[in-house]
Amino acid sequence: MPPRIGVLASGRGSNFVAIAEAIRRGDLKAEIALLISDRKDAAALAKARELGIAAEHIPYSVKDREAFERAAGDRFDEAGCSLIILAGYMRLLTPYFVRRYPGRILNIHPSLLPSFRGLHAQKQALEFGVKIAGCTVHVVTEELDAGPILGQRAVPVLEDDTEDTLSARILEQEHRLYPEAIGRYLADGVGMGQGSVTAAGRLGQPDEG
Repeated sequence: MPPRIGVLASGRGSNFVAIAEAIRRGDLKAEIALLISDRKDAAALAKARELGIAAEHIPYSVKDREAFERAAGDRFDEAGCSLIILAGYMRLLTPYFVRRYPGRILNIHPSLLPSFRGLHAQKQALEFGVKIAGCTVHVVTEELDAGPILGQRAVPVLEDDTEDTLSARILEQEHRLYPEAIGRYLADGVGMGQGSVTAAGRLGQPDEG
């Protein structure tokens, strides 16, 4: 039986769709069991249902973030999820949720970590003047964007790049990298994230998409 994945998403869900398509093609041996969104109008909910994947909205309150996470965790557990994927989830996870799934939450970030953590990573890269940007899949820990790196792809920064154009080219690489990194993670065994992390394929060659 393939590993069952739970997804947290807040927006359009393009990375979620890329993962689902990799599964459909047979490139990723897994099953998305459930997608949960903190926003009832998230496009990811509709996309999941179109693909025949269970999808739920759970109300979110900044006054009690753990209430959402407890409810989401209970639903993921009921669905038999052994791995949680963040796909455009725009909330900071509390220590409660990270500790509930130690080494079993993955995220993709639009920079070559450890550079440019947090929000607006592409804008940070342009303002700093780097010539190479990219994206990183990492294990989620209690420290923001600081967990073990599972894979990276590099994207050259062009002279006329804006935040939007750079973001679009990085997103193309995110769609390729995320399923690949999940596959490597699962091949090494769910729950390995806090220990030894396979470095194979960690940094791809610059690719303009």
